[in-house]
Amino acid sequence: MARMSLDDKIGQMALAQPAEDLADAIRQGSIGGVLNLVDREATNELQRIAREESPHGIPLLLGRDVIHGFHTILPIPLGQAASWNPDLVRAGSRVAAEEASAAGINWTFAPMIDIARDPRWGRIAESPGEDVFLACALTRAMVEGLQGESLSAPGSIAACAKHFAGYGASESGRDYATTHIPDNELHNVYLPPFKAAVDAGVASLMTSFSDLDGIPATAHAGLLRDVLREQWSFKGIVVSDWESIPQLSIHGLTADDRESAIAAANAGVDLEMASDTYARHLAEAVRSGEVSMAVIDDAVARLLKLKFELGLFEDPYGPAIEDAQASRERALQIAHEAALQSMVLLQNNNDLLPLDTNGIDKLAVIGPLADQPYEQMGTWIFDGDPERSVSALDGLRALLGPDSEIVHLPVLETSRSREFVDLEAALEAARTADATLLFLGEESILSGEAHSRADIDLPGAQVELVQRLRAIGKPLVAVILAGRPLTLSNIVDEVDAILYAWHPGCMGGPAIADLLFGVESPSGKLPVTVPRAVGQIPLYYNARNTGKPPLPHTVVDIDDIPVRAPQTSLGMSAFHLDVAHTPLFAFGHGLSYTRFEYSNLEINTPQVAPGGSVQISVDLHNSGQRSAVEVAQLYVRDPVASITRPARELKGFKRVRVEPGQTVRVQFQLHTDDLKFWMRQHGWLLEPGRFQVWVGGNSEADLAGEFELIAGPNG
Repeated sequence: MARMSLDDKIGQMALAQPAEDLADAIRQGSIGGVLNLVDREATNELQRIAREESPHGIPLLLGRDVIHGFHTILPIPLGQAASWNPDLVRAGSRVAAEEASAAGINWTFAPMIDIARDPRWGRIAESPGEDVFLACALTRAMVEGLQGESLSAPGSIAACAKHFAGYGASESGRDYATTHIPDNELHNVYLPPFKAAVDAGVASLMTSFSDLDGIPATAHAGLLRDVLREQWSFKGIVVSDWESIPQLSIHGLTADDRESAIAAANAGVDLEMASDTYARHLAEAVRSGEVSMAVIDDAVARLLKLKFELGLFEDPYGPAIEDAQASRERALQIAHEAALQSMVLLQNNNDLLPLDTNGIDKLAVIGPLADQPYEQMGTWIFDGDPERSVSALDGLRALLGPDSEIVHLPVLETSRSREFVDLEAALEAARTADATLLFLGEESILSGEAHSRADIDLPGAQVELVQRLRAIGKPLVAVILAGRPLTLSNIVDEVDAILYAWHPGCMGGPAIADLLFGVESPSGKLPVTVPRAVGQIPLYYNARNTGKPPLPHTVVDIDDIPVRAPQTSLGMSAFHLDVAHTPLFAFGHGLSYTRFEYSNLEINTPQVAPGGSVQISVDLHNSGQRSAVEVAQLYVRDPVASITRPARELKGFKRVRVEPGQTVRVQFQLHTDDLKFWMRQHGWLLEPGRFQVWVGGNSEADLAGEFELIAGPNG
């Protein structure tokens, strides 16, 4: 630092894209990192130039979006969240880090941990869903998987928690839109996953494109300095999102790029991604006194510290980790297990599933997504190896073998197509088949960044295809591949079973086959609420009651309202006239091929003092004929508080395998710290009073109990 000029320091604050003059810029010391270059030979050469030819021999950060796998693609993060399995998520992140590291990458822009309550938002595919507790658990797992025990260890890369903060609350589910988040909601819902990332040692954070109360996050000193640096003691780096610094003037916060650079630097953004406002304006701003040298020195010190922690000064090239067959097979095994555990059985009328391999001589496989190894990998798969992706059709063929006839007819060229091809042949195949599998959903390009949808029904002519097949009168199994929860009200009564596969990654095909034919029982649980209609959005399980909550019996048929009826408050509660107030499928919902029964809830103490814990126990019984995994879930409500609290909040979960006829005692430890909430002007509060608890297989669990939090010695 003492030997560096002001220009040298500002150079470290630039994260550049590959360009023709990139090597010269590195020689001059005007670039501190490069993103989106994944050629190992090329990255090694740039690191050599940085170490041997730049003014101070400072190595480069080499960043890449490694969102849910590198060469081996795992389920989209929302799908992984449906596994409710932090250990598996950690293992998947480790595979991604090892493969990216072998390609020369030392930093990734993941995990994305924005709480998402609007399935119209395209980036819900990257999120851990709508719940704070689940998101925090998965955040820790992803950071630990990417960074390993040490950033300098072979196969470790620096993680970047994004987008700080509140991006998932984008108005109307439109990407990059403004957000309206009250302070209480910000601290109780949107910030905790980032605090979990900081506590897990995350190396970096990325600012959000969105704003908070009129201040874009990239220039929000209250977030970046007061919360992140002062309250949370974060020592890592803060990077802008792609060109989000010059966009400050488009927001209307600044007049031009110069003001934007000053605002971002003073707010606490250490590194500028893609754009060059720092390079063009910071030196002059320091000389004019609009940005202090201390701001620059602090940013550069953090950047250099990360490079030392990554071991780049000792070895800028990183270990040459071979993509050996054993490593590849291990990666595929983890991808397969992640796909298995991520899929959610939403519906299974008359126990249609699992299918019997011995009873299938002819199988009809219909729909646009049955044989799409690329589409099933989902969004953000820049480096995904399509050769590793096995489609559902190929997975079925491998499982059933040559003795079963599989008739495959896509009928629709893509998920968006409105014209049928070979429809009559598909209908005939369904008439004569022992079983019909219908692969529906949305292509990968319909979700992800800048791919928000106002209508989240099945696109194209898929609904009509379902209706035409239903008219045959034979059982139908729908497998949905999508990057978000889709509204399925227009097909839910037309099909007998629904397996929600998300975009399940490269091993989605074998996993789908294994689940459909009972090699394993589904264990996935929804990490988001599935609405009946777009008009219900936002719809999430942990909403507050309001003064007139909808009652279970509140149902009004709009056609039953008399013409010219006098104005009355129908139902006297918060509901829509034209759709039920309940979701189509609740948060935490997911069926199995067996039946689980919860009973005998016990709370070890009727009262607990601050700093103590409550042990909550239930019996979980498998009354069916199959061994299976259940995700037992603990929910809590604080019914009386200084601010109104959610009707229910997830506070614990456990994946438990239970054998047929077996009863397992499941125990949860609920610490009083888990009962705290944030209140403006008071910070985090723990208030005495009565707490309600529920345990069950989803957020509508009805096995209930309660305990009392008593006042501590200080009140």
